Amino acid sequence: MTPIKSNAPVALFVYNRLDTVKKTIAHLQRNELAEETELFIFSDGGKDKKSWKQVERLREEMRRTTGFKQVTLIERPVNIYLERNILEGIAYLFERYDRLIVLEDDICTSPYFLTYMNEALEQYKENETVMHVSGFTNLCLTDRGDTYFTPHMSGWGWATWRHKWNVFKHYTTRAEALEGLTEEDCQRMQYGGSFPCLKSLDKKPIPWDICWEIAIYRHQGLCLTPTRTLVRNIGIYGGTHFHLSQWIGKYEYDRPVTEVPILLPDASAPVAANPEIEKLYPEAFKDWGIRYSLLGKILRFIYLKLIKK
Repeated sequence: MTPIKSNAPVALFVYNRLDTVKKTIAHLQRNELAEETELFIFSDGGKDKKSWKQVERLREEMRRTTGFKQVTLIERPVNIYLERNILEGIAYLFERYDRLIVLEDDICTSPYFLTYMNEALEQYKENETVMHVSGFTNLCLTDRGDTYFTPHMSGWGWATWRHKWNVFKHYTTRAEALEGLTEEDCQRMQYGGSFPCLKSLDKKPIPWDICWEIAIYRHQGLCLTPTRTLVRNIGIYGGTHFHLSQWIGKYEYDRPVTEVPILLPDASAPVAANPEIEKLYPEAFKDWGIRYSLLGKILRFIYLKLIKK
């Protein structure tokens, strides 16, 4: 176990979903290090009268939040959108701290999430190859130890360091993001086309996570990832996910968080991606893109509105 010198603050980014936020905070409060952790809640403003009522109700609830070393609520006076809220929140905290844990308003954590994050942030703070600590894994690994390294990051409960985040750049165009990258590079980031993450570069604004993915790739960085997930996303399509191979059913990654601690590798162990584990990603991502296609949305709507009831 790596001794923790100081706990990283947690940045929680919220908008108007009080139900998922309350669950996210409740799970975080159950963490062993919650009472020793500062929580910063970045609340985005509403887009219209209806959303402002939801935002104000959420903020009123957040002002009563306890169970942490300190709770700070940052209230945006207008709607600045998710990307800007996250990026400005990260910048704000990196002016004050050298490391940071990030959550959004629909991520429920294991009781050992904060312990794992803080131990990893301490152990790998001076290792320039390890740029990101993930709380979620896309894979189901039962015989690979507790963690592995991969060039692929996850934004569902994560952490990083100020000096490593300094290489981040928020791109404004696809051309700018892919400048200097080859077709082989693009295919590698997308696991041979199984995970079409670069389609996100066509969105306006471009999501922060694909920009960070590219930054990690450009700098030959790696992400420490648990073999058993420490987080569960309860916000996508009402917490119920669509798995194409089952037509209508539960998303295969929608599984319980681990209820036992994640042990880090020995500090002297080599830091490198495991080729055998990397080979598993294309299969895990094989129908990801279709999940978010028009067909996927129609089938999810039918499931949520008609079958699930």
